[in-house]
Amino acid sequence: MDRECALLLPGVCGVLAGSGSSLPDDTSLEKLLDWFTGLSEAGGSLLEACPCLLTFISTVVQNTASDPGVLSFALRLTGLLAATEDSFKTIQEHSVLNKVFNLQHWQEAGLWEDPCLRIGWIQGLRSMLQHPQALRFFVHSDFIDLLLQLQTDTSLFIASAANQMLAHILLFFQPGLSAGSNGVDKKEKDDGMAQSSADYSAVVMSISEYFKESLVPKESRNIRQSLQILKLLALLLAPAGPPLRDKLMQTVGDSLEELVTAGSSELTLPLMDVILSACSSSGTDERVTRLLSSMLNINKPADLIHAAAALLRRGHHDAVHTARAVRILLLPIDIITGQTLLGTISTADEHQFSVMEQLKTKTSCISMICVCLTNTPQITLTPPDVLPCPPVSIVTAVLSLLRICSGVFSSSSTGCSEVCRNVIGSGKVQKCALEALTTLTSSPGAKEKISEVFTVLIQYLENPDSDPTVLHKSYQALLKWTSVCTDFSFITDKLKHDLLEVVKKRVCDMRWEVRDSTVEFLGHLAGVCVSIDSAEEECDASVALLGGSSTTPLLREALQDTESYVRASAIAALAKTLTHRWQQGATLSEEEPEIVRRLLEILSKDTEGFPRRAVVQYFISWYSSQSPPSSSSSLLMQSVRSVLSQGRADLDWEVKVHTLKLAELLLDEAFSGHPGYKKGSDAHQAPPHPYGVVSEQAYTLHTHASKHTEGADSDLAGVIEQGVLSVLLSGLVDCDRPVALKACGLLINLRELLCPLSLGVLDASAATAKVSCELPGLGWGREIIKILTMKKSDQTKEADNAAQRGFNGAEEGGDGMCVSVCEALRSLGLDERMDVLTQSSDHIHNSPFSLLQDILTASATHTKPGEEVIVDCY
Repeated sequence: MDRECALLLPGVCGVLAGSGSSLPDDTSLEKLLDWFTGLSEAGGSLLEACPCLLTFISTVVQNTASDPGVLSFALRLTGLLAATEDSFKTIQEHSVLNKVFNLQHWQEAGLWEDPCLRIGWIQGLRSMLQHPQALRFFVHSDFIDLLLQLQTDTSLFIASAANQMLAHILLFFQPGLSAGSNGVDKKEKDDGMAQSSADYSAVVMSISEYFKESLVPKESRNIRQSLQILKLLALLLAPAGPPLRDKLMQTVGDSLEELVTAGSSELTLPLMDVILSACSSSGTDERVTRLLSSMLNINKPADLIHAAAALLRRGHHDAVHTARAVRILLLPIDIITGQTLLGTISTADEHQFSVMEQLKTKTSCISMICVCLTNTPQITLTPPDVLPCPPVSIVTAVLSLLRICSGVFSSSSTGCSEVCRNVIGSGKVQKCALEALTTLTSSPGAKEKISEVFTVLIQYLENPDSDPTVLHKSYQALLKWTSVCTDFSFITDKLKHDLLEVVKKRVCDMRWEVRDSTVEFLGHLAGVCVSIDSAEEECDASVALLGGSSTTPLLREALQDTESYVRASAIAALAKTLTHRWQQGATLSEEEPEIVRRLLEILSKDTEGFPRRAVVQYFISWYSSQSPPSSSSSLLMQSVRSVLSQGRADLDWEVKVHTLKLAELLLDEAFSGHPGYKKGSDAHQAPPHPYGVVSEQAYTLHTHASKHTEGADSDLAGVIEQGVLSVLLSGLVDCDRPVALKACGLLINLRELLCPLSLGVLDASAATAKVSCELPGLGWGREIIKILTMKKSDQTKEADNAAQRGFNGAEEGGDGMCVSVCEALRSLGLDERMDVLTQSSDHIHNSPFSLLQDILTASATHTKPGEEVIVDCY
């Protein structure tokens, strides 16, 4: 602990101990405890460093009028301090420990009913229980019974905390296992170990008896108690060592069997968690295997399906039970679709009748079918000896179910028509089936169904009753199946024509969500590379399915859409559609100049940020994709100059960051051949910065001493003419941190190339040093001039003379200024600015010292109640 904090801490303790009300910032105590926890984990004794803490705890626990939040803080702090044996002894010698955790004391004060105090009591004990002496104190204080009662506390947070604490005690103090794994000192003497073992045995005995008596609910209202115990058992069984695991299973085995037989729906999943945890830890224990078999044979269909799904989710590797779970999950789909999914077994599945009856109820039918559909992808990936049918049959069944949902079905299964009516038009089932179909592309033999898949999905896209989400998922499924299709000969001309017509229809839909999904689909489709005919020629999927000349006009129309999301999606889709042409250096098409004109209009006039961001990204894609100079290069470079000019002045910070990315590409193009130039993409990643969204590239500073090659001056003049330097300099003084951060990184890279600090001013390339740029007298130009002027005035006379030579006589014309680029880069204080930009305000406000000051300041509300006290929140 630093000296400044140590001096403030006694005063803070006095404020908290004497406070009759909570602090203005109710997170201050949490922050304070976090700080103490960090100091404790770093090593050393908190009590030795902060003796005032013991006095604070003693004072607070005796003053029952203290705020419950402060009391809870004192309980948790006590546990933290007592987590080491030495501090535990010190606290016990001062008779503080018994007072702090004395239940009777808090009950008599009428404070135990406050959940804040109960949670503090639990968490304090949890922190303290890190060594045998703490366990002995816990056992001898008879706290185990109270902790067991708290398992069913009215507060779910307290019940959960009590649950976690019991698990901690049983697992942490297991004899023969390594205690102290959390880094806390736990040296034990031989006699101490013997005593600890006895204490632990007493805890295990008490908890086991509690399980035995309470696991099976006596009344329906006790179901919550059973639920908590099952949660605790699931926490314990997997990591428990053999002695503890065997003891627990011996105690609760009969009760678990009784619960399975009772068939309480609320306990189905918790029971499965316990049984599967026991399976993973005990291997082939006969009792556990019997329990698992019973769970996969319960009479309630919905519970049966949930149990089977839980087994598959946990990745249980028992072939017999996995095969059983697979059959259970396929049964409802088999019934509703009439597909033969359960093999050629002549006798009906033993649960077929009960499942059929349950499926006749609409709510349970939809719920059960959705659970089954969610698990179909995992089912198809199980070993062949586990599956009762080929994986492709499951794909067929999902397609059949999709047809049924849209009202088209015919089946010979008894009672199937009655069940089918329950899912017709069900958006929930449709979404689950489409999601399943999307992931079933990896199933063996699935590609054989490509034509049928396309037919069903196009029908969904044509259906006027399909809601926007169903249409979106239909597009996603279509894209996924297109990406895995190696032979488009299966896709008939009729299917292609139908797809094109439905896309034309949906791109004009009344609902903007549908238009957006359609435009996105066109863009993604263009990004999928497929083979034509015998895999001799490759093209993008939009050409193969829709024809190359069909999609661009649709996307051009979408640029006029009234919804900004659709306009942005259309721009992104156009970039993907034209990428292949750009990469091939194709001749400029007739429509491209019109597209560029419209995009520049959007960048300058659109009131929404999404389309403007998309425009800059469009030109980034174009510039990145272009091959050696082509007929489109002239249009591109003219457009880029305009994009840079408009993008740097945009009000949206993301547009400005994208504009800087485009400027970075121009710098890379101009200087990548020069020794010493470091591309932004090659720079090492900087540490994460405190703001949530930052520029895509982070920069690490490098200095290079290599001599500049000829032509650097002309390259520099070229990027100045394009407007790149203006973008960087305006970004440097931008009020948005991500913009300034990226601009600063790019300017540093440029400075290290043109005039590295490792070289003297006179050693730099004379030609490069003479290159100058014009700074405007308004806006960002004025800010840059101000920085340069301040730097110049701060220099000594000798340095000023040298700088004057470098400035090349910096001419001021009106309010503007013409400066040497090299000297400007030297004089902007880029390194200092980068330090500031990468350091958030948290380095001042998010500190223990600031926190302590806040708490002291907050105490002023007691003496000056009329004043508002603002505290830092971080």
